[in-house]
Amino acid sequence: MYAIVKTGGKQYRVEEGQTLLVERLPGETGAKLDLETLLFAGDEALFGDKLGKVSVAAEVVEHIRGPKLRVNKFKPKRGYRRKMGHRQELTRIRVTKISKG
Repeated sequence: MYAIVKTGGKQYRVEEGQTLLVERLPGETGAKLDLETLLFAGDEALFGDKLGKVSVAAEVVEHIRGPKLRVNKFKPKRGYRRKMGHRQELTRIRVTKISKG
């Protein structure tokens, strides 16, 4: 049995006990979350209005930062050079329960 959930503008296929690395979510380590469900596949596939009382519960395992990405801007013959970096804020979550209602 699995479900497709949406968080951080992305969709993930999840099963019970699975850990995911998603964009930063509010809450401290150990906090419980309910994820937005888009599709549920168990005995039968449910989506749209038929989802009803399907819920996916998860808990926050840890907050981390992703790898550093370097961004360089350069315009030839103009002496323009810029160097920037970015590290994405991430949250590791564990899916604890998928219930049909």
